[in-house]
Amino acid sequence: MATDENHASSTTYSSGNNEQGGGHFNHTLYVETPVLLSHQLSSKAGYKVYLKLENLQPPGSFKIRGISHMIQKSVLSGACKQVYCASGGNAGMAAAYASHQLNIPCTIILPKTTPTFIAKKLEDLGAAVVIYGSVYDEAKTHAMELSKESGALYVPAFEHPDIWEGHASMIVEASRQMERKPDVVIASVGGGGLFNGVVQGMRQVGWDSVPVLAMETVGANAFNAAIEAGELVTLPAITSIAKSLGSLVISAATLEYYKQGKPIVLSQLISDKEAVQACVKFAEDHRFLVEPACGASLAAVYSDVVGSLCTSGQLPKKIHSVLVIVCGGTIVSTEAVELWKKDFGL
Repeated sequence: MATDENHASSTTYSSGNNEQGGGHFNHTLYVETPVLLSHQLSSKAGYKVYLKLENLQPPGSFKIRGISHMIQKSVLSGACKQVYCASGGNAGMAAAYASHQLNIPCTIILPKTTPTFIAKKLEDLGAAVVIYGSVYDEAKTHAMELSKESGALYVPAFEHPDIWEGHASMIVEASRQMERKPDVVIASVGGGGLFNGVVQGMRQVGWDSVPVLAMETVGANAFNAAIEAGELVTLPAITSIAKSLGSLVISAATLEYYKQGKPIVLSQLISDKEAVQACVKFAEDHRFLVEPACGASLAAVYSDVVGSLCTSGQLPKKIHSVLVIVCGGTIVSTEAVELWKKDFGL
């Protein structure tokens, strides 16, 4: 059953065997997050808005599902003795957290432009931090080189089937938590890791007739550009404030899932201002801080993207309920929110 806001279920560590991918783990490293029926958003929208609260994961985002699953599978096979990851954001936090829980060494490679507070956060989780290169791609290349040593595992931000398999668990949970399947599932798209997991999960639970609303910001729209071109497109640069959506090119599997049409995918763009506005309104409505990358999915309701699609006939005229994946994000603070409000005149 979905959780009413006034009777939110406790967020507890999942127990029992995790049988994804053929391995058996004593426990998962992510938590089973609640699905919340948002009275505030529902009253604004005119249909029921359910929120899958991935912002409640210990490292702050959905990334822990797939990344911990990938690391655990590798540890279980005996192939992983230490972890390397290039990310100053949510992937790095997830890799550091999972490695700490599994008591294996983890090294996060950061470009020189990364704020020092991020390095401190990673070190607090027990990770070694290496500063290398002036841009992310240089840090990534160095991480991949280091991971060639015996017993090392390179953990990408999104491009790996084990990661997608882990992310699928959030839909499996939601299918148990909701009274009925939603009319639309809404998720932000960056490189495609979350999207791929959502599609896999929907196929597993029989939701493949439910359309997916894939939300991006202008300036971080690699998926929308690929759909328009009919092939993978590499963006010249990321110009959006939603840096966690900032992959220059999406996963090839993401475009393939779109072309398969099970489920049907509707790609929509919103402005940075709309994404930030959604973050601000969400903080006011539910007392949660999330990144603009997450604001992109929330803006589907706050900016009435769903209503516009109903009017245009791309979605049914009558929507009963939607499920929004609140993907979270760790690079957010009250100070950052105040700065965004000032920058966008909110």
